[in-house]
Amino acid sequence: MARAVSRTRVESTSWGQALAWRMGRHHLVRRARPSRLLDVVSDICGLHAQVMSSAELSLWARVDGLERDAVREVLWERRELVKLWAMRGTLHLLRSSELGFWLSALGRQRKYGNQGSEEIDVLTQAVARALEGRILSREQLAQKVVRYTGSEEYGEFVRFSWGSYLKAASWRGHICFAPSVGNNVRFTAPSTWLPHEIARIDSDEALREMTRRFLRAYGPATPDILALWWGGYGPALGRKLLAELETTELEIEGLRVWLLARDRRALLAAEPPKLARLLPAFDPWVLGATRVEGLLDPAHKPLVYRPQGWISPVVLVNGRISGVWKHTQKGRRLIVEIEPFVRLQKWARANVEEEAERLAVFLGGELTVSIR
Repeated sequence: MARAVSRTRVESTSWGQALAWRMGRHHLVRRARPSRLLDVVSDICGLHAQVMSSAELSLWARVDGLERDAVREVLWERRELVKLWAMRGTLHLLRSSELGFWLSALGRQRKYGNQGSEEIDVLTQAVARALEGRILSREQLAQKVVRYTGSEEYGEFVRFSWGSYLKAASWRGHICFAPSVGNNVRFTAPSTWLPHEIARIDSDEALREMTRRFLRAYGPATPDILALWWGGYGPALGRKLLAELETTELEIEGLRVWLLARDRRALLAAEPPKLARLLPAFDPWVLGATRVEGLLDPAHKPLVYRPQGWISPVVLVNGRISGVWKHTQKGRRLIVEIEPFVRLQKWARANVEEEAERLAVFLGGELTVSIR
Protein backbone atom coordinates (compact mmCIF):
# COMPACT_ATOMS: atom_id res chain seq x y z
CA MET A 1 0.00 0.00 0.00
CA ALA A 2 1.31 3.44 -0.94
CA ARG A 3 2.17 5.77 1.90
CA ALA A 4 2.41 9.54 2.10
CA VAL A 5 5.65 10.89 0.73
CA SER A 6 7.87 12.37 3.45
CA ARG A 7 10.11 15.23 2.35
CA THR A 8 12.96 16.76 4.29
CA ARG A 9 12.55 19.97 2.30
CA VAL A 10 8.99 21.11 1.87
CA GLU A 11 8.36 23.12 -1.26
CA SER A 12 6.62 26.46 -0.93
CA THR A 13 3.88 27.82 -3.10
CA SER A 14 1.30 30.58 -2.82
CA TRP A 15 -2.44 30.63 -2.30
CA GLY A 16 -2.62 32.34 -5.68
CA GLN A 17 -1.21 29.25 -7.38
CA ALA A 18 -3.16 26.80 -5.23
CA LEU A 19 -6.48 28.53 -5.82
CA ALA A 20 -5.83 28.93 -9.53
CA TRP A 21 -5.30 25.17 -9.79
CA ARG A 22 -8.39 24.48 -7.68
CA MET A 23 -10.55 26.80 -9.80
CA GLY A 24 -9.56 24.76 -12.83
CA ARG A 25 -10.54 21.54 -11.08
CA HIS A 26 -13.92 23.09 -10.25
CA HIS A 27 -14.59 24.11 -13.87
CA LEU A 28 -14.58 27.75 -12.79
CA VAL A 29 -11.86 28.85 -15.24
CA ARG A 30 -13.13 27.08 -18.33
CA ARG A 31 -16.72 26.05 -17.84
CA ALA A 32 -17.87 22.61 -18.92
CA ARG A 33 -20.29 21.88 -21.74
CA PRO A 34 -23.86 20.88 -20.78
CA SER A 35 -23.14 17.35 -21.98
CA ARG A 36 -20.54 17.06 -19.18
CA LEU A 37 -22.93 17.97 -16.37
CA LEU A 38 -22.50 14.59 -14.67
CA ASP A 39 -18.71 14.79 -14.94
CA VAL A 40 -18.80 18.12 -13.12
CA VAL A 41 -20.83 16.57 -10.29
CA SER A 42 -18.26 13.77 -10.03
CA ASP A 43 -15.30 16.15 -10.14
CA ILE A 44 -16.50 18.25 -7.18
CA CYS A 45 -17.66 15.27 -5.07
CA GLY A 46 -21.36 15.93 -5.50
CA LEU A 47 -23.65 18.92 -5.16
CA HIS A 48 -24.70 20.16 -1.75
CA ALA A 49 -28.50 19.99 -1.84
CA GLN A 50 -29.84 21.35 1.45
CA VAL A 51 -31.40 23.99 -0.82
CA MET A 52 -32.17 22.60 -4.26
CA SER A 53 -32.04 25.97 -6.00
CA SER A 54 -28.48 26.37 -4.72
CA ALA A 55 -27.51 22.98 -6.15
CA GLU A 56 -28.81 24.15 -9.52
CA LEU A 57 -26.82 27.38 -9.29
CA SER A 58 -23.65 25.50 -8.30
CA LEU A 59 -23.90 23.75 -11.66
CA TRP A 60 -24.83 26.99 -13.42
CA ALA A 61 -21.54 28.46 -12.15
CA ARG A 62 -19.57 25.58 -13.70
CA VAL A 63 -21.51 24.65 -16.84
CA ASP A 64 -21.85 26.98 -19.80
CA GLY A 65 -25.31 27.11 -21.33
CA LEU A 66 -27.01 25.01 -18.64
CA GLU A 67 -30.74 24.69 -19.18
CA ARG A 68 -33.03 25.80 -16.34
CA ASP A 69 -34.57 22.34 -15.87
CA ALA A 70 -31.39 20.31 -16.44
CA VAL A 71 -30.92 19.28 -12.81
CA ARG A 72 -34.57 18.28 -12.41
CA GLU A 73 -34.34 16.19 -15.56
CA VAL A 74 -31.18 14.25 -14.63
CA LEU A 75 -32.37 13.81 -11.03
CA TRP A 76 -36.04 12.86 -11.34
CA GLU A 77 -36.49 11.76 -14.95
CA ARG A 78 -33.21 10.19 -16.10
CA ARG A 79 -32.23 9.28 -12.51
CA GLU A 80 -28.56 9.88 -13.27
CA LEU A 81 -28.27 11.82 -10.02
CA VAL A 82 -29.62 10.63 -6.68
CA LYS A 83 -30.50 12.74 -3.63
CA LEU A 84 -29.62 11.45 -0.16
CA TRP A 85 -27.82 12.31 3.08
CA ALA A 86 -24.07 12.02 2.50
CA MET A 87 -20.97 13.88 3.78
CA ARG A 88 -21.42 15.45 7.22
CA GLY A 89 -24.96 14.08 7.23
CA THR A 90 -26.05 16.82 4.80
CA LEU A 91 -28.14 16.41 1.68
CA HIS A 92 -26.22 15.89 -1.56
CA LEU A 93 -26.83 15.03 -5.17
CA LEU A 94 -24.44 12.26 -6.18
CA ARG A 95 -23.89 10.62 -9.53
CA SER A 96 -26.04 7.48 -9.57
CA SER A 97 -23.48 5.35 -11.40
CA GLU A 98 -21.02 6.07 -8.56
CA LEU A 99 -23.43 5.49 -5.68
CA GLY A 100 -21.96 2.10 -4.77
CA PHE A 101 -18.54 3.67 -4.16
CA TRP A 102 -19.99 6.48 -2.08
CA LEU A 103 -22.12 4.13 0.02
CA SER A 104 -19.10 1.90 0.63
CA ALA A 105 -17.30 4.91 2.12
CA LEU A 106 -20.31 6.45 3.87
CA GLY A 107 -21.05 3.19 5.63
CA ARG A 108 -17.94 3.90 7.73
CA GLN A 109 -19.41 7.10 9.14
CA ARG A 110 -19.78 6.93 12.93
CA LYS A 111 -22.23 9.71 13.70
CA TYR A 112 -26.04 9.68 13.99
CA GLY A 113 -25.96 6.20 15.51
CA ASN A 114 -24.55 4.57 12.39
CA GLN A 115 -22.24 2.40 14.49
CA GLY A 116 -23.15 1.05 17.91
CA SER A 117 -26.81 2.13 18.32
CA GLU A 118 -29.31 -0.70 18.66
CA GLU A 119 -32.15 1.80 18.41
CA ILE A 120 -30.90 3.13 15.07
CA ASP A 121 -30.33 -0.43 13.84
CA VAL A 122 -33.99 -1.28 14.52
CA LEU A 123 -35.17 1.90 12.82
CA THR A 124 -32.93 1.38 9.80
CA GLN A 125 -34.11 -2.20 9.30
CA ALA A 126 -37.74 -1.05 9.44
CA VAL A 127 -37.07 1.76 6.96
CA ALA A 128 -35.35 -0.67 4.58
CA ARG A 129 -38.30 -3.07 4.78
CA ALA A 130 -40.86 -0.31 4.27
CA LEU A 131 -39.19 1.29 1.23
CA GLU A 132 -38.17 -1.76 -0.75
CA GLY A 133 -40.23 -1.59 -3.94
CA ARG A 134 -42.21 1.44 -2.74
CA ILE A 135 -42.28 5.24 -2.87
CA LEU A 136 -43.73 6.65 0.36
CA SER A 137 -44.40 10.06 1.86
CA ARG A 138 -42.82 10.80 5.22
CA GLU A 139 -46.09 10.09 6.99
CA GLN A 140 -46.66 6.84 5.09
CA LEU A 141 -43.11 5.76 5.94
CA ALA A 142 -43.67 6.64 9.61
CA GLN A 143 -46.85 4.56 9.74
CA LYS A 144 -45.15 1.52 8.23
CA VAL A 145 -42.21 1.86 10.62
CA VAL A 146 -44.64 1.93 13.55
CA ARG A 147 -46.30 -1.23 12.22
CA TYR A 148 -43.00 -3.08 11.75
CA THR A 149 -41.48 -2.03 15.09
CA GLY A 150 -44.63 -1.91 17.19
CA SER A 151 -43.47 1.44 18.60
CA GLU A 152 -44.88 4.93 18.06
CA GLU A 153 -41.49 6.32 19.09
CA TYR A 154 -39.89 5.02 15.90
CA GLY A 155 -42.62 6.70 13.88
CA GLU A 156 -41.71 10.01 15.52
CA PHE A 157 -38.09 9.43 14.57
CA VAL A 158 -39.19 9.31 10.92
CA ARG A 159 -41.39 12.40 11.29
CA PHE A 160 -38.52 14.47 12.72
CA SER A 161 -38.18 17.12 10.01
CA TRP A 162 -34.36 17.43 10.01
CA GLY A 163 -33.97 13.76 9.14
CA SER A 164 -31.30 13.11 11.77
CA TYR A 165 -32.62 9.62 12.55
CA LEU A 166 -32.67 8.65 8.87
CA LYS A 167 -29.05 9.49 8.07
CA ALA A 168 -27.68 6.11 9.09
CA ALA A 169 -30.25 4.45 6.79
CA SER A 170 -29.03 6.73 3.98
CA TRP A 171 -25.38 5.85 4.59
CA ARG A 172 -26.28 2.15 4.55
CA GLY A 173 -28.06 2.54 1.23
CA HIS A 174 -31.64 2.00 2.40
CA ILE A 175 -33.21 5.40 1.69
CA CYS A 176 -33.04 8.17 -0.90
CA PHE A 177 -35.41 10.87 -2.06
CA ALA A 178 -38.10 10.48 -4.70
CA PRO A 179 -39.92 13.39 -6.37
CA SER A 180 -42.14 15.34 -3.99
CA VAL A 181 -45.86 15.66 -4.57
CA GLY A 182 -46.91 19.17 -3.67
CA ASN A 183 -45.39 19.87 -0.25
CA ASN A 184 -45.09 16.17 0.59
CA VAL A 185 -41.53 14.87 0.61
CA ARG A 186 -41.29 11.28 -0.58
CA PHE A 187 -38.71 8.57 -0.07
CA THR A 188 -37.77 5.27 -1.66
CA ALA A 189 -34.86 2.83 -1.65
CA PRO A 190 -31.94 3.39 -4.06
CA SER A 191 -32.30 -0.21 -5.24
CA THR A 192 -35.93 0.57 -6.09
CA TRP A 193 -35.33 3.97 -7.64
CA LEU A 194 -32.24 3.42 -9.76
CA PRO A 195 -32.42 1.44 -13.01
CA HIS A 196 -29.06 -0.26 -12.49
CA GLU A 197 -27.32 -2.40 -9.92
CA ILE A 198 -25.49 -0.58 -7.12
CA ALA A 199 -21.98 -2.02 -7.19
CA ARG A 200 -20.22 -1.59 -3.86
CA ILE A 201 -16.48 -1.90 -3.29
CA ASP A 202 -14.26 -2.65 -0.31
CA SER A 203 -14.83 0.07 2.31
CA ASP A 204 -11.11 0.74 2.85
CA GLU A 205 -10.59 1.26 -0.88
CA ALA A 206 -13.71 3.45 -0.93
CA LEU A 207 -12.23 5.71 1.75
CA ARG A 208 -9.00 5.97 -0.22
CA GLU A 209 -10.91 6.86 -3.37
CA MET A 210 -12.97 9.42 -1.46
CA THR A 211 -9.75 11.03 -0.21
CA ARG A 212 -8.27 11.08 -3.72
CA ARG A 213 -11.35 12.80 -5.06
CA PHE A 214 -11.37 15.33 -2.25
CA LEU A 215 -7.73 16.26 -2.83
CA ARG A 216 -8.26 16.54 -6.58
CA ALA A 217 -11.13 18.98 -6.03
CA TYR A 218 -10.24 20.77 -2.80
CA GLY A 219 -6.52 20.29 -2.34
CA PRO A 220 -4.07 21.26 -1.22
CA ALA A 221 -5.60 20.68 2.22
CA THR A 222 -4.72 20.05 5.83
CA PRO A 223 -5.78 16.89 7.68
CA ASP A 224 -8.34 18.79 9.74
CA ILE A 225 -9.92 20.35 6.63
CA LEU A 226 -10.28 16.90 5.07
CA ALA A 227 -11.83 15.47 8.23
CA LEU A 228 -14.16 18.45 8.61
CA TRP A 229 -15.45 18.07 5.06
CA TRP A 230 -15.96 14.32 5.50
CA GLY A 231 -17.77 14.49 8.82
CA GLY A 232 -16.13 16.67 11.43
CA TYR A 233 -14.06 13.91 13.05
CA GLY A 234 -10.86 15.84 13.78
CA PRO A 235 -7.35 15.91 12.30
CA ALA A 236 -6.38 12.39 13.46
CA LEU A 237 -8.75 10.86 10.92
CA GLY A 238 -7.52 13.30 8.26
CA ARG A 239 -3.91 12.24 8.87
CA LYS A 240 -4.89 8.56 8.66
CA LEU A 241 -6.72 9.07 5.38
CA LEU A 242 -3.84 11.04 3.87
CA ALA A 243 -1.34 8.41 4.98
CA GLU A 244 -3.11 5.85 2.77
CA LEU A 245 -2.20 7.74 -0.42
CA GLU A 246 0.87 8.93 -2.27
CA THR A 247 0.79 12.61 -1.41
CA THR A 248 3.22 15.49 -1.46
CA GLU A 249 3.56 18.07 1.27
CA LEU A 250 3.66 21.78 0.47
CA GLU A 251 3.93 24.96 2.50
CA ILE A 252 1.66 27.91 1.79
CA GLU A 253 2.41 31.01 3.81
CA GLY A 254 3.50 28.95 6.80
CA LEU A 255 0.69 26.40 6.57
CA ARG A 256 1.55 22.75 5.85
CA VAL A 257 -0.83 21.26 3.29
CA TRP A 258 -1.07 18.03 1.29
CA LEU A 259 -1.81 17.27 -2.33
CA LEU A 260 -1.81 14.15 -4.48
CA ALA A 261 1.76 13.73 -5.72
CA ARG A 262 0.58 13.42 -9.31
CA ASP A 263 -0.95 16.91 -9.16
CA ARG A 264 2.11 18.72 -7.77
CA ARG A 265 3.58 19.79 -11.12
CA ALA A 266 0.28 21.14 -12.46
CA LEU A 267 -0.36 23.13 -9.29
CA LEU A 268 3.12 24.66 -9.25
CA ALA A 269 2.63 25.75 -12.87
CA ALA A 270 -0.78 27.35 -12.27
CA GLU A 271 -1.21 31.09 -12.62
CA PRO A 272 -4.05 33.27 -11.29
CA PRO A 273 -6.62 33.45 -14.10
CA LYS A 274 -7.85 37.00 -13.39
CA LEU A 275 -11.44 35.80 -13.05
CA ALA A 276 -14.29 36.65 -10.73
CA ARG A 277 -17.23 34.27 -10.25
CA LEU A 278 -20.54 34.31 -8.40
CA LEU A 279 -21.17 31.18 -6.36
CA PRO A 280 -24.52 30.44 -4.70
CA ALA A 281 -25.41 29.71 -1.09
CA PHE A 282 -24.00 26.38 0.16
CA ASP A 283 -21.66 26.08 -2.81
CA PRO A 284 -19.24 23.12 -2.57
CA TRP A 285 -16.26 25.48 -2.97
CA VAL A 286 -17.16 27.21 0.29
CA LEU A 287 -18.02 23.98 2.12
CA GLY A 288 -14.94 22.16 0.88
CA ALA A 289 -12.22 23.96 2.83
CA THR A 290 -12.27 27.70 3.03
CA ARG A 291 -11.84 28.36 6.75
CA VAL A 292 -8.25 29.31 6.00
CA GLU A 293 -6.90 32.84 6.02
CA GLY A 294 -5.51 32.51 2.50
CA LEU A 295 -8.98 31.87 1.13
CA LEU A 296 -11.02 34.19 3.31
CA ASP A 297 -10.06 37.07 5.59
CA PRO A 298 -11.03 35.99 9.13
CA ALA A 299 -12.72 39.35 9.65
CA HIS A 300 -15.29 38.40 7.01
CA LYS A 301 -16.06 34.85 8.17
CA PRO A 302 -19.26 35.90 9.99
CA LEU A 303 -20.60 37.26 6.68
CA VAL A 304 -20.05 33.90 4.95
CA TYR A 305 -20.58 31.30 7.68
CA ARG A 306 -23.86 32.51 9.14
CA PRO A 307 -25.89 31.39 12.18
CA GLN A 308 -27.88 28.13 12.00
CA GLY A 309 -25.42 26.72 9.46
CA TRP A 310 -26.35 29.11 6.66
CA ILE A 311 -23.60 29.58 4.04
CA SER A 312 -23.87 32.83 2.07
CA PRO A 313 -23.54 33.22 -1.70
CA VAL A 314 -20.02 34.49 -2.34
CA VAL A 315 -18.00 36.50 -4.83
CA LEU A 316 -14.88 34.58 -5.82
CA VAL A 317 -11.94 36.61 -7.17
CA ASN A 318 -9.07 34.40 -8.35
CA GLY A 319 -10.35 31.77 -5.92
CA ARG A 320 -10.42 34.01 -2.85
CA ILE A 321 -13.76 34.82 -1.24
CA SER A 322 -13.94 38.56 -1.74
CA GLY A 323 -17.58 39.42 -1.13
CA VAL A 324 -21.14 38.22 -0.75
CA TRP A 325 -24.17 38.72 -2.95
CA LYS A 326 -27.86 37.97 -3.23
CA HIS A 327 -30.57 37.95 -5.86
CA THR A 328 -34.29 38.51 -5.73
CA GLN A 329 -36.96 38.30 -8.39
CA LYS A 330 -39.74 40.86 -8.41
CA GLY A 331 -42.13 40.27 -11.24
CA ARG A 332 -40.09 40.37 -14.44
CA ARG A 333 -37.08 41.94 -12.73
CA LEU A 334 -34.04 40.07 -11.42
CA ILE A 335 -32.24 42.18 -8.84
CA VAL A 336 -28.62 41.20 -8.12
CA GLU A 337 -26.91 43.00 -5.21
CA ILE A 338 -23.17 42.50 -4.75
CA GLU A 339 -21.22 43.52 -1.65
CA PRO A 340 -17.45 43.21 -2.13
CA PHE A 341 -15.27 43.06 0.96
CA VAL A 342 -12.66 45.17 -0.82
CA ARG A 343 -12.70 47.45 -3.81
CA LEU A 344 -12.88 45.34 -6.97
CA GLN A 345 -10.36 45.91 -9.71
CA LYS A 346 -11.77 46.93 -13.07
CA TRP A 347 -11.47 43.45 -14.61
CA ALA A 348 -13.09 41.81 -11.56
CA ARG A 349 -15.98 44.27 -11.61
CA ALA A 350 -16.53 43.55 -15.31
CA ASN A 351 -16.49 39.80 -14.61
CA VAL A 352 -19.04 40.17 -11.83
CA GLU A 353 -21.35 42.14 -14.09
CA GLU A 354 -21.02 39.44 -16.75
CA GLU A 355 -21.89 36.83 -14.12
CA ALA A 356 -25.05 38.73 -13.23
CA GLU A 357 -26.01 38.83 -16.91
CA ARG A 358 -25.49 35.06 -17.15
CA LEU A 359 -27.72 34.62 -14.12
CA ALA A 360 -30.46 36.70 -15.73
CA VAL A 361 -30.33 34.46 -18.79
CA PHE A 362 -30.51 31.33 -16.61
CA LEU A 363 -33.29 32.46 -14.28
CA GLY A 364 -35.08 34.80 -16.67
CA GLY A 365 -35.87 38.43 -16.00
CA GLU A 366 -34.74 41.94 -16.74
CA LEU A 367 -31.52 42.50 -14.84
CA THR A 368 -30.87 45.20 -12.29
CA VAL A 369 -27.41 44.89 -10.75
CA SER A 370 -25.77 46.94 -8.02
CA ILE A 371 -22.22 46.72 -6.69
CA ARG A 372 -21.68 48.49 -3.41
